[in-house]
Amino acid sequence: MDEGIVIGEGVLLDARPTSVASRLGAAVIDLLVLGVVAFGVVLLAVNVVRVAPGEDLLRILLVAVMALVLVVIPTAVDTLTRGRSLGKLAVGIRVVRDDGGPIRFRQALVRALAGILELWATFGSVAFIASLVHPQGKRLGDMLAGTYVVRVRGRVEARPVLTMPPFLAGWAQGADVARLPDGLAMSARQFLGRAAGLHPGSRAALGQQLAAEVARYVAPGPPPGTHPEAFLAAVLATRRDREHAAGVRAAARAEHEASALHRLPHGVPDPAR
Repeated sequence: MDEGIVIGEGVLLDARPTSVASRLGAAVIDLLVLGVVAFGVVLLAVNVVRVAPGEDLLRILLVAVMALVLVVIPTAVDTLTRGRSLGKLAVGIRVVRDDGGPIRFRQALVRALAGILELWATFGSVAFIASLVHPQGKRLGDMLAGTYVVRVRGRVEARPVLTMPPFLAGWAQGADVARLPDGLAMSARQFLGRAAGLHPGSRAALGQQLAAEVARYVAPGPPPGTHPEAFLAAVLATRRDREHAAGVRAAARAEHEASALHRLPHGVPDPAR
C-alpha cells in the first residue's frame, strides 16, 4: 500500500519532504515570474512619479512596491493556489500544512513575512541552510507557519463509496444535517477513506473528535452507543443524498418552466393558465 497524505482535492501526496534541489528550481522560476511583475509595477510607479513628482510620493510608492512584491503577491498566490505557485507546479511540488491539508491565508502570510528575512535580506542563504539541516527540509517560514513542501504524485486516489449504515437509516431520515460546513464534511470524508490504514489509537481519537464536531451541526443526535465512524458515514450519506435530490428537483423544475415558456405565444407566461 502506498504511503501518502490525501488532501482536500483527493490528491495523494508523497509523505516524504521534497529535495532542496526541487525547492531551489521552483524558487528560481517563481523569482523570474515575480521579477517580470515587479518590473511592470516599477514602470507604472515611475510614470506616476513623473506626473506628480515629489520625494514623499516616491517613498510611499517605494514602500508600496516592496510590500506588493515581497508580501502581497506571494501570499495571494499561495493562498489562491493552495501552495502551488507556478514554480512549484512546474517541478511537481506543493506546500502543505503539517497535517497534510492545504495551506490557508495565515500560513501563506507567515511564510511570506519570514521570507523577507531568510530569502530576500540574506539572498536565500538562511533558507538554504535551514532546509539542509531540518529533517523535513523546512525553512524558517515553514517552521513558523507549520508547513512543509512535498512532492505531488499527480494521481487521484479512488475513494470508497459512502453507504448508509442500515441501523441508522431511520434516524437519518429525520435528522437535520443541512447546516454541515463543507470543510468539516471534507475532513470527515477523508478520515473515512483513510481509516483502515491509520493506527488504531489515532483512528479512534480522530474519529471521536470529528464525530463531536459534526454532532454540533446535526439534530437530533445519533442513538446512544453509535460508533463515531458509523455516525459520520450516516451523516455524509444523508447529506449527499439530500443534495442530489435537491439538484434533481431543481433541474426538473427548471425544465418544466422552460417547457411552459416555449409553449406560450411570444414567450410571455400567462398567470391565469
